[in-house]
Amino acid sequence: MTGQARPLVVPAKPTSRVRTALVILAFAAFTIATCIPAIGGIDLDFGAIIRNWNNGSGLLAQFLQPNFAFLPRTIGPMLETLQMAVVGAALAAAISVPLTLWAASPTNPHAPTRIAVRTIINVVRSVPDLVYATVLVAMVGVGALPGLVTLFLFDVGIIVKLVSEAIDSSDLPVIEAGRAAGGTQTQINRRVVLPQTWPLFANQWLYTLELNVRISAILGIVGAGGIGRLLDERRAFYAYDDVAVIVLEILVVVVLIEIFSNFLRRRLV
Repeated sequence: MTGQARPLVVPAKPTSRVRTALVILAFAAFTIATCIPAIGGIDLDFGAIIRNWNNGSGLLAQFLQPNFAFLPRTIGPMLETLQMAVVGAALAAAISVPLTLWAASPTNPHAPTRIAVRTIINVVRSVPDLVYATVLVAMVGVGALPGLVTLFLFDVGIIVKLVSEAIDSSDLPVIEAGRAAGGTQTQINRRVVLPQTWPLFANQWLYTLELNVRISAILGIVGAGGIGRLLDERRAFYAYDDVAVIVLEILVVVVLIEIFSNFLRRRLV
């Protein structure tokens, strides 16, 4: 006669409430400490917001009354911004493929060249885009060319960094199969790795296209062409009703590009 089987009892998940509370308290204390100027923290002058509220409310009221009669003047600069965004993303897409394969360990087992490429990409990424634009404007003058080169460098840094890290962290047994079949590294990269990583590249290319429109609006402040230059001009004249039209136009264009990008992702990925 067999005894009745005992039900399985799942042990309770161990909790560490004390440690969690200590971590939260430490984080809160550090955050508060960074707001105390006496010990080297940042100076948050909340009183300035109250004192200058009248100025801010007046500008906000003007900003909420966009001057749509100004819209035709924004068409040319916006087209220039879109041209910069598309050309910069296309050039970055072309150059990012070999650089990414050289920067990832599975696709480039030669350490010296891999380290050299990663170092260059890290240097490119470490310089803010406004610094690039400012220096290029001083070198070649005001216009679309400094903005285009800045977007190109910005896009290359993002694409190579993110895609190469994704390749490093992914399990690609097909590479070992290619090596076992006697293929060279170039043949493996072209015939095996690239077909597996095209969706990664496509996602990052479309993402940089979206970013380029937003960034070009900022680059125009230092004279790098596009809609940002017109935005800075109207801001300098305190014409915030015109600024509101430009901001709304940028918002609409970014949303349309995002919709188009999502459509392409569903087709490509």
